Amino acid sequence: MSAPLFLVDRLPDGQSFVLDGPEGHHAATVQRLRVGEAVLLGDGRGGVATGVVRSVGKGSLDVAITSRGYADAPDPRLTVAQGIAKGDRGELAVQAMTEVGVDEILPWAAARSVAQWRGDRGAKARDKWAAVAREAAKQARRSWLPTVGGDPDLSTKQLAQRLGAAAAAYVLHEEATDRLSQVDLPASGEIVLIVGPEGGIDDHELAAFTAAGARPVRLGDTVLRTSTAGVAALSLLATRLSRW
Repeated sequence: MSAPLFLVDRLPDGQSFVLDGPEGHHAATVQRLRVGEAVLLGDGRGGVATGVVRSVGKGSLDVAITSRGYADAPDPRLTVAQGIAKGDRGELAVQAMTEVGVDEILPWAAARSVAQWRGDRGAKARDKWAAVAREAAKQARRSWLPTVGGDPDLSTKQLAQRLGAAAAAYVLHEEATDRLSQVDLPASGEIVLIVGPEGGIDDHELAAFTAAGARPVRLGDTVLRTSTAGVAALSLLATRLSRW
């Protein structure tokens, strides 16, 4: 089993490091790591250090640093505009998309979104998505943390404006004739995928996105749930872009 990853604000400069706070508590108390076990320390911005547990304190670890490395940010960058879904489906989508390599997630307030993010509820919901992405990135041992955009979400107008700066944008739509597996992909820049909520994407939204340069595509002949469509599309792109 690979060494567990713990996130720190800044990678250690010296040969030793004390992992404390919430991450140290999780390592020492929840995971119960012991002396001699290997750990990874990441800053979420490409930097990773490997180390070995030297001693275990109350809610902390003393780690001997053995090596350091850096991974460049992925390019093309994969962004998913995820239609806000009811219940825990949005969180399930965020978790799975993070594990397969999404670089940014944009909560989208679609016309057919049952759940509405308003006021404090919206801020808490967005923070929950960010927390889910953080934990999923640790589980996947990712050197780069995905970001969760929105304030707390994006309107259709804001999302359409965002598409103008992308290298390519694709709308997952069940009536599209082009397949994501066959369209041309840019060699660099941002690729934006748009995933609708449970009720799908309405005609006005589709028109706004296509006017902004997005291309409607489908994955296959079946219709996927909002919680699985994004991860399926990302998996396909990860293969085509040689990430996998």
